[in-house]
Parts: sequence; structure tokens; C-alpha cells
Amino acid sequence: AFTRVALQGNPCAVVLDADDLTAAEMLAVAREMNLPETAFVRRSAAADFGVRFFTPAEEIPMAGHPTIATALALVERGRVQLAKPRITLRLEMQVGVLPVEIFSREGRVEKIVMQQKKPEFKRRYPVDQALAAFCLSPEAALPGCQPQTVSTGTPQLMVPLRSLDDLRRARLDLEAYMALQRAGDFSSPHLFCLQGATPAGRTFARHFGVPPDIPEDPFTGSATGGMAAYLWRYGLLDEPRFIAEQGHWLDRPGAAEVEVTGPRDAIESVKVGGPAMVVMTGELRV
Repeated sequence: AFTRVALQGNPCAVVLDADDLTAAEMLAVAREMNLPETAFVRRSAAADFGVRFFTPAEEIPMAGHPTIATALALVERGRVQLAKPRITLRLEMQVGVLPVEIFSREGRVEKIVMQQKKPEFKRRYPVDQALAAFCLSPEAALPGCQPQTVSTGTPQLMVPLRSLDDLRRARLDLEAYMALQRAGDFSSPHLFCLQGATPAGRTFARHFGVPPDIPEDPFTGSATGGMAAYLWRYGLLDEPRFIAEQGHWLDRPGAAEVEVTGPRDAIESVKVGGPAMVVMTGELRV
């Protein structure tokens, strides 16, 4: 997801017809896939399809790049027809039913855009405490900004940094980070700055994980939505539309088109989208 080049962007395994799998079996499959996330597509009485998302460690309520991957897999396997150049697919997740737009040209998917939930701005964290968890001094923080948990479906800690150099120096202090998370209200951290890895990017980000999850996520669509809401609310963006970049330092570059809707003090939703491609198909025997 979030790339037009094979083996770049963020990989996701999409398991179709997963109705008969238990939660324990889905988690076991996600561990076996050993990817950032695995999506399990099921029947739904409330939407076109239901989908559950698992990392190798746990189930999560909403996910970005697996939503993009799921929509493409449904098209590629003939479960969704591209009747028009723009169609809307409704996916039921733990957080509710979210619309996903699929844009196509001459029967081929061009991009997939998910609409995330209305952002919730949660707990704020002292700059020195939050940055210490990533082996950074308070001077690395973006001036005037405080780390805060934001959720557009999944609560994630937003950590705005001053520059690409500061972002590159970040690394987990596992003990300090786990203490921060245990006492906090977030599931994972999203560090970012207002510089792109390429001239096209307005932001660049890193998203860390702890075992058994992967150490760093190539592109985090859900957190990109939370980041966009944070930046728009606090006046750090001049325009509500921009290109977010992530993964370049992992040799898995990805980019997303992002759009925030609503005024800064009353954001309605965030859209995050981009291209995707299939690199492998097969049969899962469980």
C-alpha cells in the first residue's frame, strides 16, 4: 500500500473468506505472516464487507494501509466491480463502518482513499518525558508543540520534531518507552517533522513498534490521519491537503494524499489515500 512500485510502501496480507477463523487463529496467522498487519475479510450485515486487523501482537480497531490493501484485494479477486471510475466501498471495522473510495481508469485501480473517523484529541505529555522515550533531548521538539495522543480510530501518540535530522536520530529507549505507554492512553508512537524526504512531501514520519511487532512501520495510514488532524488543529499547516511521506529510510518509500475537512477547531474527518499493488497471491490452509 501507498506505492506503485513492487516491494516498496507497506506490505499487508489480506485473508479473504475469514468468517470461520477464531480470533486466536487470526492472531496466529498474523504472527506467521510477520508483517506490520494482516487483514481478515468477513461477511457483514452493516456494510459491504467486514474486516478485522491484527499485528503480530494484537488486534487493533482500525488500520490505514490494511484498509487500502483490503480494497485492492477485493477488486483483484472480483469481489468488488469497478462499475464507475469512482465507487465507494463500505467496510465494517471495530470502530464502525468507514467509507473507502476506489478511483479507477480503464478498469485498473488508480488510488484508494479511506475516510477516517472524527479525530479525538486526548492526553498531552511533557516534552522532556515523551522525547526521552526516543533518546532525544527536549530541544529536538518542534518549538511550541506538545506531544499528544490523537485518534481517528486508533489512539496514537503524536510527537512533532524540529527537523529531519532530529527524526533520523530517534530510537526507542525500550524501558522508558514501555513505562510511558503503560501509564498513557496510546497504542503506538508517531514521530514526524514538517519536511519531506522528497520535494513532493510536506511531512516525513517514523512509527515505532515493540516485539513481537516489527521495530518500525514503513507507512502508517491511521497515524497519518491523526498527524494531519494535529497539524491542522494547531495551525502548523497552511493548506488542509498535502503529501505525507514515510518509509524512505527503510528502503520502502511510501506516500499518501491527505485531506483534512472542517475548521481547525471542529475537524470533521481526515482522508488518507494512495495507490497499491498486489505482489503475491496464494491459498491459506488453516
